[in-house]
Amino acid sequence: MIPVVLLLALAVVNTVLENRPNLGLLLAAIPPLAALWYGPVATAVFGAAALGILLLPMVQSQQPAKTDIVVIASVSLASAFFAQVRMRREAQLVSVRTVAEVAQMAVLPPLPERVAHVRCGGIYRAALRGTLVGGDLFDVRRSPYGVRALVGDVQGHGLAAVDTVSAILGAFREAVLDMPDLAGVADRLDRRLLVDAADARDERHTRRSGGSPAAQTVRAAADDRVLGTVIAQHDRRKQDDGPESSELLATAVLLEFPSGQPVVRVISRGHPPPLLLRGNHAAELPVEPDTPLGLGMPVPAPSATLTMTLRPGDRLLVHTDGLTEARNTAGEFYPLKQRLAVLTSPRPNGADASEGTARPPSDPAILVNMIWHDVITFAGEIQDDVAVLAFDPDLPPV
Repeated sequence: MIPVVLLLALAVVNTVLENRPNLGLLLAAIPPLAALWYGPVATAVFGAAALGILLLPMVQSQQPAKTDIVVIASVSLASAFFAQVRMRREAQLVSVRTVAEVAQMAVLPPLPERVAHVRCGGIYRAALRGTLVGGDLFDVRRSPYGVRALVGDVQGHGLAAVDTVSAILGAFREAVLDMPDLAGVADRLDRRLLVDAADARDERHTRRSGGSPAAQTVRAAADDRVLGTVIAQHDRRKQDDGPESSELLATAVLLEFPSGQPVVRVISRGHPPPLLLRGNHAAELPVEPDTPLGLGMPVPAPSATLTMTLRPGDRLLVHTDGLTEARNTAGEFYPLKQRLAVLTSPRPNGADASEGTARPPSDPAILVNMIWHDVITFAGEIQDDVAVLAFDPDLPPV
């Protein structure tokens, strides 16, 4: 739009004013501006229009300088080429971003509204801007033993944690079909992280000990003192970057909703306990926390499994620590349980929407969206990954 306005303004100036100024430099600025918004053809049209204003005798009382003509023509050609390159790069970026989004969606697909007899709702926000997957994870799967759900938080943030997220989710999707009990699923996730951590240690050891045999041969043949010095400095810089973690750690909570039973089974591996929503009252489930996944500590017995009997209307809320660690400007943490009491309480007609709904939200998707908008209002900007899932199981008739 700016090139169009500038072009029309210069045409009007040259037409109206008697003492017409030399507008060669301003006309030469039109094609580069057009290249920022338009394609090569439109940019060339803007350049031709600028030349037309300069050359037409009805709007130019003096013979234009040849340098002005050469400058505008040259700038127009260069701007058209720039516009072509820009459009090609933009198309490449769109393609790369599309592929990246598809890959991230394959790692962490959208949460379905219902899995078997369990209604679900979820919110996931990665801390790293422009990404769909961060250090938090979730999945809900149907299995021969009921509906099983996983919510977790891996060590680290951003793209560095995506590999661990992918490994845990892959192990979970296999284990929910094979393992008859929830403790076996947790042990399978733990083993996956231990194996991956061992592979990562082996890879770092190989790299620090000289790399592949071919790389060692090159080093041995480097008799030139300058080349040897460069290689040594490069190795020192890699070692001075700091020690790399030899562990892959994650906290996780696993839930199981058996078919035909009014119960939920829960295992916590160092993760914040789920909340049981009964009416407008929120209470933490008394699940005994076990060690986080990936520590590799000897466990004398399987992970402790809590079995909780549910009543009609009960819902479960599972979240990562990014939600409860969100702070406002005063440095106060987000009071999740207190806010849930407000958000799920009936309110009189005409009351402010932030103080609840006309009736307690029964849809899990509505509930998690209310929580997300409430924490954003409370904290403004959240610097951590956040995952919030709500479950509303259909209980069998008594």
